[in-house]
Amino acid sequence: MPVYTVHAPLADGTDMRSTTDRFVFVRDGFSFWAFFAGPVWLLYRRLWWALAGYIVLSIAVAVTFSRLHADFGTRFVVMMLIAILMGFEAVSLRRWTLSRRKWRQLDIVVADDEEAAERRFFDRWTMTRDLELSQSAVDRGAPPPTRTIPGQPFSQPPPMPHGDIIGLFPQPGVPR
Repeated sequence: MPVYTVHAPLADGTDMRSTTDRFVFVRDGFSFWAFFAGPVWLLYRRLWWALAGYIVLSIAVAVTFSRLHADFGTRFVVMMLIAILMGFEAVSLRRWTLSRRKWRQLDIVVADDEEAAERRFFDRWTMTRDLELSQSAVDRGAPPPTRTIPGQPFSQPPPMPHGDIIGLFPQPGVPR
């Protein structure tokens, strides 16, 4: 089953729920269109740095093979390997560009298609409406907030013993 990552732009003082139409669902896995037409796919997705790297790599490979007087078969195999690499890494390049643009990854969803992924994500997201995470608290290293769901209380730690010490020496101060 395909895996999707959900990305959202950083909310600049506005409620994140008002920007849900800008959420991006990125499907993990091999991208056929990036393999078949790499530069066009990069242009369509507006991955400018990745496109520049692809063009520089293609020119470098072409110049190197022309100086080495490599035959057509060798050039074809190398360009095919670059295209396969592009197909496998296109999604990672897209995620990298989103993170560089200060988007953050909200969740990972497993679904059959993008529509089902959206449905699953928003169903789960609206259930946790009461559990707003303060990003500044998480950035400061605060522990994650706890929650109480009716019918599913979180377990409490066991009480500490009053006089004994748990371990090899049960009485404090007793010689070994």
